[in-house]
Amino acid sequence: MRPFDYARATSAADAVRRYRPGTMYLGGGTNLVDLMRLGVARPEHLLDVSRLPLDAVEEVRGRLRVGAAVRNTDLAAHPLVRARYPMLARAVLTGASGQIRNMATVAGNLLQRTRCAYFQDVSRPCNKRRPGSGCPAIEGDHSNLAVLGHSGACVATHPSDMAVALAALEAEVHVTGPAGDRIIPMPGLHRLPGEAPERDTVLEPGDLITAVELPPPPPGASLYRKVRERASFAFALVSIAAVLDVAADGTVAGCRIALGGLAHVPWRAERAERELIGSPATGGAFLAAAEAELEQARPLPRNAYKVPLARDLIVNTLEELAP
Repeated sequence: MRPFDYARATSAADAVRRYRPGTMYLGGGTNLVDLMRLGVARPEHLLDVSRLPLDAVEEVRGRLRVGAAVRNTDLAAHPLVRARYPMLARAVLTGASGQIRNMATVAGNLLQRTRCAYFQDVSRPCNKRRPGSGCPAIEGDHSNLAVLGHSGACVATHPSDMAVALAALEAEVHVTGPAGDRIIPMPGLHRLPGEAPERDTVLEPGDLITAVELPPPPPGASLYRKVRERASFAFALVSIAAVLDVAADGTVAGCRIALGGLAHVPWRAERAERELIGSPATGGAFLAAAEAELEQARPLPRNAYKVPLARDLIVNTLEELAP
């Protein structure tokens, strides 16, 4: 690990003011410290923002505002989250071990880097880590990598479970930075790789997430489900956050679907949603919607299994939500 300077910010404004090239913000450290040990992250300056007064969960005009420094365990256990956004609580609880959830923060969860083995191995090329060096995953081990939205430069997937639920709930991410304050919708924080896979998000240098705000819960039933290789402490092969609102006549009045484990971003299944609105809430309609969404999948030879897995997960989850 390279030597680095360490300082503790006293406020969000102080953190932004102290930011300079080579700086990285430190929250819970559950991802950043690992990447520093591996030599993937090599900050010259660590600016600790973990003790800023950004750790409250509060209701503001019918919306729920979650501070960036709220620990994942506290978020999942909060009475308002459990009562109003059970899908989010469930997503957080499936995300990691209890010890990691006790340390990890909301902002850090959203900003965690991919777990692609080539990204984490500094002896191998990786466009995300060293732009222009290549993506060996395309010809190598890509069995758990992207089938949607990837490019010839990167086939990595985003690992966050929380982000998938927030995309379905249409959360807003509050950011402060050198250019001032702004709000970024979910989905919208994360970006597809294109030709610049080194950029995971639309954040600019020095930007600091201060809060995530949730609108009132959408009508209907919601559910988060995750398919993984083992029962705990494993990243998603495919995951889904779904909200389904069925009208009295049995047709779909509203639907939100976000998918994890399939793309460089939490993938909002907009084609499937459009297909479902006004359709009967039946297995046949759910299957047609899933197939419409997955028509755009471009699986690689060793991850083609994800397409039928995602199709079945969408159908089964919607069938479970349907009255």
